[in-house]
Amino acid sequence: MVLALPPVPRDGPLLLAYSGGLDSTVLLHGLATAPHLRARGLRALHVDHGLHPRSGAWAEACAENCARLGIELHVRRVTVEERGDGLEAAAREARHAAFAEELAPGELLLTAHHRDDQAETVLLRLLRGAGDGLAAMRPFRRFGAGWLWRPLLDLPRAQLQAYAREHALHWLDDPSNASDRHDRNFLRHHVFPRLLERWPQAGTSLARSATLLATQADLLAGEDRRRLARVQGLDPATLSVPALLAEPAAWRARLLRAWVAGRGLPPLPADAPANIERDLLSAAPDAEARHAWAGAVIHRWRDLLHAGTDATPLPADWQACWDGSAPLALPTGDHIAVSPATTFEQPLQVHARRGGERLQLPGRDHHTTLKHVLQDLGVPPWERRRLPLLSHPDGRLLAAGDLAVSATLLDWLTRHGARLVWTVA
Repeated sequence: MVLALPPVPRDGPLLLAYSGGLDSTVLLHGLATAPHLRARGLRALHVDHGLHPRSGAWAEACAENCARLGIELHVRRVTVEERGDGLEAAAREARHAAFAEELAPGELLLTAHHRDDQAETVLLRLLRGAGDGLAAMRPFRRFGAGWLWRPLLDLPRAQLQAYAREHALHWLDDPSNASDRHDRNFLRHHVFPRLLERWPQAGTSLARSATLLATQADLLAGEDRRRLARVQGLDPATLSVPALLAEPAAWRARLLRAWVAGRGLPPLPADAPANIERDLLSAAPDAEARHAWAGAVIHRWRDLLHAGTDATPLPADWQACWDGSAPLALPTGDHIAVSPATTFEQPLQVHARRGGERLQLPGRDHHTTLKHVLQDLGVPPWERRRLPLLSHPDGRLLAAGDLAVSATLLDWLTRHGARLVWTVA
């Protein structure tokens, strides 16, 4: 039996994500025994998550399989940090990060997902209330510096098992695959067998639905981009509230999801568009309404929505003495620096806002409240709470980050050919 692989979708060397399980072992053998694929450049990557006492032995077994076929294997050991989405999701995130770091420019990363995996993914996403996500796994897409290709998506698990038996392949059985603790395993061991008893073509039908939904999602994506351009502000991290409200409600939800995805933020939860509609789009412009999820946040301020990471404010009681000779790290992960580094005549106090500060701006003979200065500059409230202030030892406010610099400090910086730089993490 020859493994029926589709044509490689583009030029470039091949990198196999090799777990050592049956599916990736079949793909490894199929690739290694195809001279035209080996000639492109073929290597393998095994990610050791360190979650099982025998994970090191599994890596050694993968190395032996690759050595028998003359394939170079690189083993990457990763640290899995669970952050609330479950161990399975955390392991997947660490694994994908390792793949992206390993992938060379233009290289194709191959994974051994097959038709049964695709069907299970469609069912899982249905149960989680997905929309466009029902398109499930794409056969080919951009990934990191290269591409991700799933050449086995049209093949059922049974065909891979038959290939492995015929070629007497040796593979690893991860004991966690027998546990019902993970949702996918529960579907695989209990739900899918019952479906196939009644509908033998269930796997094929679900995979075909995923393909059709992917086509529809691609068509809608073009309209998403066109409509998003109409509601996006000059800063891509903002949306115009009046323009968004002019869109039909169903499109508002799609545009919010497309906007968030374009900012590289975690996907919005299923109920997020309705909550944003109620709490942000209907809020007063000065209400400082916000919607936070998974370390990300959308703020409503004036007539704009702002999307970004949920930034930590500068602690109210924090302060530090700084002489300007080197960048100063702030508790938020930000930095304040003089560029080029120049030592102040007297060290300055760096601290959070305390309220009531006043600043004498260049060209003015009076002091202005910092609150009004920041309002005039259009600095949103959540950025003001993270803003480092620089004060003279006698208490005079000299600067608010690099956004507002007093006449006194600006004169000193100009004479030294320097400037303040506030770098946000």
